[in-house]
Amino acid sequence: MFRFASPLFLILLGVIPIIFYINWNKRGSLTGNSSYQYSSINISSIFFRDINSSKILSSDVSLIHSYKVLSSHVSFMITLFQLIPILKYAALALMIVALARPQWGTKQVDVTTEGINIILALDLSESMAALDFSSKGKIINRLDAVKSVVNDFIMKRDGDRIGMVVFGSQAFTQLPLTRDYNTISFVLERLKIGAAGPSTAIGDAIGISLKRLQDIKSKSNIIILLTDGSSNSGELDPETAASIAAEQGVKIYTIGVGKEGKAPFLVNDPVFGQRYVYQRVDIDHETLKRIAEMTKGTLFTAEDVATLEKIYKMIDNLEKTKVDVKSWAEYNELYLWFLTPALILLVIYMLLSNTRFIRVP
Repeated sequence: MFRFASPLFLILLGVIPIIFYINWNKRGSLTGNSSYQYSSINISSIFFRDINSSKILSSDVSLIHSYKVLSSHVSFMITLFQLIPILKYAALALMIVALARPQWGTKQVDVTTEGINIILALDLSESMAALDFSSKGKIINRLDAVKSVVNDFIMKRDGDRIGMVVFGSQAFTQLPLTRDYNTISFVLERLKIGAAGPSTAIGDAIGISLKRLQDIKSKSNIIILLTDGSSNSGELDPETAASIAAEQGVKIYTIGVGKEGKAPFLVNDPVFGQRYVYQRVDIDHETLKRIAEMTKGTLFTAEDVATLEKIYKMIDNLEKTKVDVKSWAEYNELYLWFLTPALILLVIYMLLSNTRFIRVP
């Protein structure tokens, strides 16, 4: 990253055009009213003798050639003389830029925060394939709706560790606690319905989540448990698991997703091919409510994407972490890159002004 450590000196660059303008008006030209002027050269009429008659002596031809060479040299010297003041102004401009201390460096940002630990416990049971959600005018299943909203929630967090537990008939850790939000998003996108079995083990999901929260200590630990069914599998009872969570000071937010009753599913029929069938799906709101109350959390229900988005936004606002950001940078000085050529131009200007192009009062 490039910067000027003392940028106020750059204001002095505006003085250069003023000086140039004053000198121009005072002297009438860039070279000024110098006595170093090239006088007109009187050429003897011998050069043009008998030109009309095309009778030019060989000596005359030589003189004419010498005159042309001299004129070319004089023209070059006059141009060079007029450019000498530019060396002075260029040197002055480079010195001013050097005074502004140009620097190049890399800015570093340190984030100091303890953060909180968040476990996303997501239901992958077969009922999550119900097609009762829509997004942008397109019918989608429950898991796809959840993926989109949860991904937005993840990317809004800053400094918190997030882990992921998935459950169906069994529960297992999909991702341990991490601050690598891109990896979490990558893993989330690749979750598949039925990957953990067809049933719903809510108690086991809470139990595995509690184990993951013990991996890294934090002042605040929460579980966001999302399901669309009732616990009908697993070894650990949901309320027993919630009791353990309460003892450990872990808060659980429970989310019941989807509509109760019959919901459409897309199935592959061996005779009729793909077709839609309606199956009954029941959500155990009472158990989810008790889990939330026992752990000082909150129960939410979502029957559409908009409500689901509001729920995760509410949780995001409720569980905020104070982040201390300290920025610092290391810069290398670049003023020598401007000061050195400025001094070189100044030396050239002084040499030419006091030797070949010296001004005679």
